[in-house]
Amino acid sequence: MLTASTLLLLAALAGYTLLCAASPFGTCRTCRGLGGKVVLDRKGRPKKTKPCRRCKGHGKRLRVGRRLHHHGRDIHHAGTR
Repeated sequence: MLTASTLLLLAALAGYTLLCAASPFGTCRTCRGLGGKVVLDRKGRPKKTKPCRRCKGHGKRLRVGRRLHHHGRDIHHAGTR
């Protein structure tokens, strides 16, 4: 039982690692990839008011796994100078 759960955890970790390598940017959860807060004008058309604070208006965020990879790479680079 412990072996099966360990293998499942390692498989999920390997899948997330491959996802971060293939697609380092994910959709911003705050603005849902729209880049800012969207409100409707008087005629019912969408109008973007100001950029999202979390993604700074890009709609994409660096994934946590990729951010950890960059941090580890920076530490290694600083230690081997």
